[in-house]
Amino acid sequence: MSGDGNKKQFWRRGAAKVPGSIQHVYGAQHPPFDPLLHANLIRAGNKPQLTPVKPKKATSFQEFESITSDAWDVGDEDDELLAMAAQNLNIEVVMETANKVIENHSKLQGKQAVPLQEDELVEKEQEVPAPDEEHPESGPHGDGRLVKSFSEAPIGSPREVAGERAGLHRQQSLPHRPVIPLVARMADQNTSGTPAMTEREASRLDKFRQVLAGPNTDLEELRKLSWSGIPRQVRPITWKLLSGYLPANAERRESTLQRKRQEYFGFIEQYYDSRNDEHHQDTYRQIHIDIPRMSPESLVLQPGVTEIFERILFIWAIRHPASGYVQGINDLVTPFFVVYVFEYIEEEVENFDVSSLREEALRNIEADSFWCMSKLLDGIQDNYTFAQPGIQRKVKALEELVSRIDETVHRHMQQFEVEYLQFAFRWMNNLLMRELPLRCTIRLWDTYQAEPEGFSHFHLYVCAAFLVHWRKEVLEEKDFQGLMILLQNLPTMHWGNEEVSVLLAEAYRLKFAFADAPNHYKR
Repeated sequence: MSGDGNKKQFWRRGAAKVPGSIQHVYGAQHPPFDPLLHANLIRAGNKPQLTPVKPKKATSFQEFESITSDAWDVGDEDDELLAMAAQNLNIEVVMETANKVIENHSKLQGKQAVPLQEDELVEKEQEVPAPDEEHPESGPHGDGRLVKSFSEAPIGSPREVAGERAGLHRQQSLPHRPVIPLVARMADQNTSGTPAMTEREASRLDKFRQVLAGPNTDLEELRKLSWSGIPRQVRPITWKLLSGYLPANAERRESTLQRKRQEYFGFIEQYYDSRNDEHHQDTYRQIHIDIPRMSPESLVLQPGVTEIFERILFIWAIRHPASGYVQGINDLVTPFFVVYVFEYIEEEVENFDVSSLREEALRNIEADSFWCMSKLLDGIQDNYTFAQPGIQRKVKALEELVSRIDETVHRHMQQFEVEYLQFAFRWMNNLLMRELPLRCTIRLWDTYQAEPEGFSHFHLYVCAAFLVHWRKEVLEEKDFQGLMILLQNLPTMHWGNEEVSVLLAEAYRLKFAFADAPNHYKR
C-alpha cells in the first residue's frame, strides 16, 4: 500500500474529520479495550512467565489480547518448583510445622487469640516487608494501588494480616496486573474509600474543610488548594464551587441547588418528548448510538445511567442550537457523573448498581452533572460550532508550540508527513479523555477547574507536555503507520496520580514560559 493510501486509511480509522460543512464529528475511537483492567476477560488457562518479559508491541486489539499473560494465575511451573523444593526438606520438620499450622488455625477458627512471642514478632518483621513508610502515597505502580484492592477485606488477626502482606509482596514481584476496578482506582489516595489516610492526606483534607466551612468560601484559596488535587470527600462540593454552579455564600447554596435542579427537570418535561420529532430525531439517534461506545466502564453501560446520559445530552443539544450535539461532548458528562455519585456512596463505583440509589439522589446527580457540564462547555463552545474553529486554532497552536520546545520531534513528524490534526484533533475534541484512564481525567480536571481558563487555554500546554512525554517512543517509529498507531493508542492505561502530576507540572512550566509571550513559539 502506498504512503498516501496508508494515511487515508488511518485518517478514516482513528482521527475525527474536520467538517467542511455543518457536520458532526464522528469516528473518535476509544483506545483498545484493556483486558488487564477487567477480570471477566481473564482466561483461566494461561501459564505465567516466571520472569517479567518485555511485551511485544501490539498493533491491533487482537494482538494486544493474545500477548497478554495472566501473571496472577498459578501454573504448572510454580507447582514444579514447589515439588523440587519439597524433595530437600526434612520430613520431621515438615510434619512439625504442619501440625503447628493446623493447631493455630483451629485456635483462630475458635476465635482464640494466639499472642506472638517477642522473638516471633522479630521474625515476622524480617519475613514480611512493612508498608513503604518513605512513600506512603506511592504512585499507580506501588503499594498504594495494590493495597487498595483489599480495602473491603475483613480485618483479621495479626497472623492473617501478615499473611496478606506477604501475599501482596509476592504479587508486586510479578508482572503488574491491576486488580482494582478502573473507575475506583482514582488518582487521589482518598478516592476509592481506603480505610486510613496518611498524615499528609488528613492534613490536606482538613485544609479543604476549613476553607469550605466559612460563611463565604474564599474561591481563590480553594483554587490554590485544588491545583494539586482534591480529596474525594470534598471533591463534589469543590467542583460545584469552582465551576460556578454553586455560589460562594454558604447560605445561598441549598436554595440554588433546589432552583437549578427544578429548572433542569422543567426542561425535561418541556423538551424531552420532542426527541422523536422529525426535527430532533437525528440528534437523539446519534446520542443513543454514541453512549455505548463511550468507554469500557460498566458504570456507563448500566441501563439507568444510559438513560440519564441521553437526557443530559439531548437537553443540552437543543438548548444550544449553534452547535447542537457533536460527538465528543458525550464524554464530558462522565467525570461529573462519577464524582457526584461518590457524594452518595462509599464503595467502588465500578461495581456499584447506580439504580439502587434513591430516586432523589439520582435526580440530583443528573441535574448537577448537566449544569456543570454546561458550565464547562460555555468556555469551549467554539470547539463544537460550525467548522469547529476552536479546535483548529488549538491544533495549530500546538504544532507551533511543539516546534519550539522540541524541534526534533516536530521535524520527525514532518519527515513522515504526520499532520497534527490527524491525532491532536481528538485530544482537543475530547479533552484527552480518550487518551487517559478516567481516574486520571478526574485528577486532571481538579487542576483544570483550579486553573484560569483551564479547559480552554491550559489544556493546550497539557497536550504539548503530553506529546513530548512520548518523545522516545515517537522517535523510534520510522514510518507513518507506526506513528499513527502509537499516537492513537498511547500506553497510559496504568497511569495514576504520579504521572498526571508530572504532566501538569511540565504543562505549567510551558505555560509560564510561553503564555505571556506567544511570539516565543512563533517563527
